[in-house]
Amino acid sequence: MRRFSWFNATSLTLGFVFLYLPMVILVIYSFNASKLVTVWAGFSTRWYGELMQNEAFLDAAWVTLQVAVSSSTIATVLGTMAAYVLVRGGRFLGRTLFSGMIYAPLVMPEVITGLSLLLLFIGIGLDRGIFTIVLAHTTFSMCYVSVVVSSRLVSFDKSLEEAARDLGCTPMQSFWLVTLPIIAPAVLSGWLLAFTLSLDDLVIASFTAGPSATTLPIKIFSAVRLGVSPEINALSTIMIAIVTVGVISASLVSKRSVARQQREELEAVKS
Repeated sequence: MRRFSWFNATSLTLGFVFLYLPMVILVIYSFNASKLVTVWAGFSTRWYGELMQNEAFLDAAWVTLQVAVSSSTIATVLGTMAAYVLVRGGRFLGRTLFSGMIYAPLVMPEVITGLSLLLLFIGIGLDRGIFTIVLAHTTFSMCYVSVVVSSRLVSFDKSLEEAARDLGCTPMQSFWLVTLPIIAPAVLSGWLLAFTLSLDDLVIASFTAGPSATTLPIKIFSAVRLGVSPEINALSTIMIAIVTVGVISASLVSKRSVARQQREELEAVKS
């Protein structure tokens, strides 16, 4: 076993500083009393209060939340189904084409995806709004869910499903009662990943959003072009806090689920 050298410690420290120091600075300056984001004038929560009164940002945040929850939920359902077909479906006609279509958005530039979806919506006469953004975000986030769930299904012990069927369960019952609870941490991780991608997306949303639906990234990008305001720092801090709480909660739930599964397997072996 290799010892943790000073080189490894230095590299790890520099990597974390490079990733998280800008976020720490942003959070600190969100409590700045000055209107100038680069000049510290004392501690204040003024900008959080003004942010709560900014109707434009609040409306954009509500649209973003609606889109993120809806698209991530739909993407999780479709991505889990696609992963199950790819891992358990065996060989079938069109499997290569199906897997290629599932994984294509992973390597497709967002500009191309957004432009193609825009042309599709225009071609079928669909007005752009919240619904079109949800469809667009579901399209590119579904593949990420499929990858996460597939990696869990590959290592899944099929004998558990076979035991459930021997006890009288139908294939659907064995999936709901055995398979789904075991792969639930992966499904939850896929949902959180899809939610984060939707929450952060700017390029695809800018192509598929209409005048009646402006997401928070689009609103922030438009505001930053005129200069960074302390309200944007406060808003970004709130978003960082929400994502951090979500990731920590998912990690705790996943660890508890794995620990419970290990205890159940140990009790089954003892009995």
